[in-house]
Order: sequence, then C-alpha cells, then structure tokens
Amino acid sequence: MQPTLALFDAPPVPHRERVVADAADRVSWLRERARGVTATDVARLTGEKAVRAVAMEKLLGSRFGGNAFTEHGRAREPEIGRWVARHHPGMRGNTALFHADGQRAHLATPDGIRESGGALELCEIKTTRSAWRSIPRHYLRQVWWQQYVLGAERTLVVWEQHEDFVPVSGVPETRWVDRDENEIHRLVQLADQLLAAMRR
Repeated sequence: MQPTLALFDAPPVPHRERVVADAADRVSWLRERARGVTATDVARLTGEKAVRAVAMEKLLGSRFGGNAFTEHGRAREPEIGRWVARHHPGMRGNTALFHADGQRAHLATPDGIRESGGALELCEIKTTRSAWRSIPRHYLRQVWWQQYVLGAERTLVVWEQHEDFVPVSGVPETRWVDRDENEIHRLVQLADQLLAAMRR
C-alpha cells in the first residue's frame, strides 16, 4: 500500500499561481485587499490594541484618502522602479496582489519581483522626508510579510529622500533585507488575530 502524502508535505504552489487581483483593475484590487490582511495592514500590527484598531478601520473604512506625501510617492515610484531595473537586472515591476500558499486571506503586492538562481527576490520602494540611518521598523514588517506571502528569500528596499518633494540625490539608497522566520511567525499570529477580529 502506498503511503498517503501528508498535507504539509505537499510542494508549495508557485507564486505565479497565487494571483488574486491586479492593481490595473483598482476596484477588484481594493475589494480583495479589504477582505484580507495586506502588508500595509501588517506594518501597523504591533500588538492587541493595534489589531483592534486595524480591524475597526477595515470593517468601517478609513477616512484617509491620501495626501501630498502619498501622491509624491505614487508619482516617484515608476521612476525609481526604472532606476532599480537598470541597476538590478531582472527585477521587474509588479502590480499583482498575491495570496500566501495555503492562506487565501494573507495578501501582498510587492513593488518588484525577480527570480534569481531558483530563489525569489522582491523589491520595495519608498520615498521619505527623513534621512534614514536604518529602515524603519514598520517598513521591515511590510518586507517580512511580503517575503512570507510570496515565498521570497530577501528584499531590496529602495528609498529616495526628498525635501519639499524634490529628491535630495539623483541616486536612491538601497539595502537588502533577509527573510526572518521569527518575525514572520509573529506577524502571521497577529494577522490571524486581525482576521478573527474582522469576523466578530
């Protein structure tokens, strides 16, 4: 008699087969994001109080519709993305929303994706008023969550500092961030708490 293959032994589903929506169809993309936990949500999940606050916002809707800083970031992201493509060949821009392998409600839309030597690498682009000595913790949570959802090994974080919406330098700053299983485990627990709170 052949042994039964346990569920946890099943091979992972490739990320390309886990696309939920695309930002090109903004209505569908926003609808799917509202139903699950995204990297933007996870960036705010620091504990139980934050879980409750994010759950209420997702259920009732947010009044925040963007500001001059978010508009600047949206405007600059394609240009920064082109710089990334020139200096990191194979890193392609991404607008697809993916779900995690085995968890349909865990979602992420990284800014860039590259397959390198059998490993998956991501890119996350930011604009900032401040000079960073290190990547802010809430952005690291986004990065680790995206790595978990896509099954990626590391992420190239690219940021451009601006002053009054004018880039300070012609060259963005970059840093690779490796996958951190301990942080990912904690974020998955918080995300599941958020999903439970959204169902109440």
